Amino acid sequence: MPEQPGQRRIRLAPTTRFERRAKKLPQDEKLALARAIRLFQNDPHDPRLETHKLSGPLVGCWAFSFGYDARVVFEWDGDVAVLLNVGTHDEVYGRS
Repeated sequence: MPEQPGQRRIRLAPTTRFERRAKKLPQDEKLALARAIRLFQNDPHDPRLETHKLSGPLVGCWAFSFGYDARVVFEWDGDVAVLLNVGTHDEVYGRS
């Protein structure tokens, strides 16, 4: 879908860790991740993503969902979303 005039997509900066972990996802999760990233780029607060701030050891970071137990952790660097990690809830929040 082409961008509408005046509509600006969020720029992404995936880390090496994010890219490495994304490549290991099963195919169905890769497709769900790709859809979620498109949604995120158009509107990072789309309700389907359940975007939220994190606390504790990940304070300053944000996360969005792309399935029942799949998350992307990111941080803002100005207007660029730096994609830090991807995986299950426990994997990205350090509980595994």
